[in-house]
Amino acid sequence: MSSIDSIPFKPIELADKPIIESFTLRSDCRNCDMSFGNIFCWREHYRSAWAVVDGFLVIRFRIGGGGRLGYMQPLGEGDFTRILPALAADAHRNGQRLRLIGLSDAGCETMRGGDCSEFAFDADRSLADYIYLAEELRTLPGRRFQPKRNHINRFTSEYDYRYEPLVRERFAECMRLEADWRQARAGQGHTAEMGAEQRAMQQAFDHFEELDMSGGCLYVGDRLVAFTYGSPINGDTFDCHVEKADTAYDGAFTMINRLFAEQLPARFRYVNREEDMGLEGLRRSKRSYHPVLLWNKCTAIHLHADERACKALWQEAFGDDDRFVDRFLIRYFDRRNMLSVTEQGRLSAMLHLLPFRSELGRTGYIYGVATAADRRRCGLATRLMHEAIDRARTEGYDALMLIPADEELRRFYARFGFRGACPVRFTSAADFDFGTGSPETDLAAILPLNEEVSLPATLNCRFGRQLSPDE
Repeated sequence: MSSIDSIPFKPIELADKPIIESFTLRSDCRNCDMSFGNIFCWREHYRSAWAVVDGFLVIRFRIGGGGRLGYMQPLGEGDFTRILPALAADAHRNGQRLRLIGLSDAGCETMRGGDCSEFAFDADRSLADYIYLAEELRTLPGRRFQPKRNHINRFTSEYDYRYEPLVRERFAECMRLEADWRQARAGQGHTAEMGAEQRAMQQAFDHFEELDMSGGCLYVGDRLVAFTYGSPINGDTFDCHVEKADTAYDGAFTMINRLFAEQLPARFRYVNREEDMGLEGLRRSKRSYHPVLLWNKCTAIHLHADERACKALWQEAFGDDDRFVDRFLIRYFDRRNMLSVTEQGRLSAMLHLLPFRSELGRTGYIYGVATAADRRRCGLATRLMHEAIDRARTEGYDALMLIPADEELRRFYARFGFRGACPVRFTSAADFDFGTGSPETDLAAILPLNEEVSLPATLNCRFGRQLSPDE
């Protein structure tokens, strides 16, 4: 346990680079978010701060630039879990719970193996970093890279090109290309993220040399058609922060990627090309370079007492593993939507009334109906079902639905007016399985609450709103 009473976090400054890198460069962390170049250039957006706590570097920031505090996985020698009480106290002083962000697989295992049973864990696939062997990016060897070599051959045969190192005199050209790239994607979503990236790029160009950035430019004639730059994460991994190209020049992305990799110092065995943000086209592109590994980034959230009780009852009733229940708690749990019966300080029964949109209109999904084993057949579930139906009517839902696990439960829910066996498909973040685990058995019983509701042949349900656990 750490005995630190108050952590003296300070804003990220350029002068902090030697101290911060004394931790990052000697670590085995390959998370792009721990490159000092990224930490510094995004510091204003995330309102980042740092401290050394009992021998560990801790970066604190605002998640998504919003109001919630996040703490990156501490870097240092030994077991970082010993400083978690100090971080939890810091979060509590700011009116929040402890959220650890960017945990590596090893970091998750360290916490799961320690005294961290009050945390929930979840990894977002869209935030995983793609890590490549630098030598493979340089040489594009074997049959699996043949499509990339074909792109390069077409580019070299069609264009009179040259490669130049990215230096200060070329920054303005790069910003113009980036502006054109951003304009071409206007209206496609992620506008705020692209604007924040543009501001981070300006920070990089303003302090390029001091940040030990390096990059390259690809020209066709006198026209800049692609550029890239980045900086080290640790002693053997280089991070490509930005890669932009004019897509009118087929193969420009492939060319700049290879040419820049050829210029990297030999000490960098790995290249991190960052995440795909859940964009299918970007995911295909990053996978096409055959990453040697995906660097997962896990979130760990300290659970409140009602969340821990929910998890315990859920697992008693359904037998789901920690990963499944943790994902629900982190992404979808909202205490305002949990109806419960508490007896003598113990959660005896619960259900969740979750908001969806479907062909039925505003649709309430009654989910996770559970009763403690020693309190079953005492009318608790019946009581909660009546409460859920009354609330749904009051809040203007068009219909309620649920998926009975067996015929006995289907008969139980029929007592409340639920009818039918409609096939249902769910759309939700991270493809969370709101069904039974088998689409063939996801047959919903429906209770219309609006006279205009007609029952469709198939229900397509999209989660109405994803809340943070503290909203």
